[in-house]
Amino acid sequence: MSDWLLVFLYALVTALATGLGAVPFFFVRDVSDRFVAYANAIAAGLMLGASFGLVSEGTTHGRLETLGGVLIGVAFILGTQRYLGGHDEEELVFGAAQGESARKVFLMMAVMTAHSFSEGVAVGVSFGGGVTLATVITVAIAVHNIPEGVAITAVMRPRGISVPKCAGWSVVSSLPQPLMAVPAFLFVEAFRPALPWGIGFAAGAMIFMVLGELLPEALAEGRRSQVATISTVTIIAMMLFQRFL
Repeated sequence: MSDWLLVFLYALVTALATGLGAVPFFFVRDVSDRFVAYANAIAAGLMLGASFGLVSEGTTHGRLETLGGVLIGVAFILGTQRYLGGHDEEELVFGAAQGESARKVFLMMAVMTAHSFSEGVAVGVSFGGGVTLATVITVAIAVHNIPEGVAITAVMRPRGISVPKCAGWSVVSSLPQPLMAVPAFLFVEAFRPALPWGIGFAAGAMIFMVLGELLPEALAEGRRSQVATISTVTIIAMMLFQRFL
């Protein structure tokens, strides 16, 4: 098997793992306003925890570059919001979601897909240190992608999108990983300087999405104390999860 094909298959595994995040939602039948609030709180906590880990990782590659990536990520979400806001809400459709619900799903997909580019580069670059290192990095990213699939499904499922489709869209959001891993492996020295920018971009986009979209909606629909508790617990759980990977 050629080296580039092995890299592609490793990264494809990380993408497929994201779909596993939808599995718990097969057992959830009641999609009430309260459920929407708590699902948003879970997604917010997972995304914030992941973002803090990304910033920590990015600064080891370049502090200013990571900060620059964060600012670009915020600008990306602002630009996406402005673009979606320029359309009639009734025209926005994403599966069974329409209007404002579809806008949030579009934003989530944009954020998580953008995040996947940096993870794909990380897999490709890791092969420069040998197959053993690459295997460890790939397994870590694959396991890390499962709660990202939970976050995506937590936003999509309450808006009428079926669990199988949530799983499918979760995998789609991670497809940049196998697509980016191969060129990052082939041109490792060219891609390495871009890594902190990509990591910062993903962190900035996710933090802005959480603070501007998910938490305000969660607080509007659910009890503040319960939303705060769920978000705090999931932030800590995600950070510990990343710490021990």
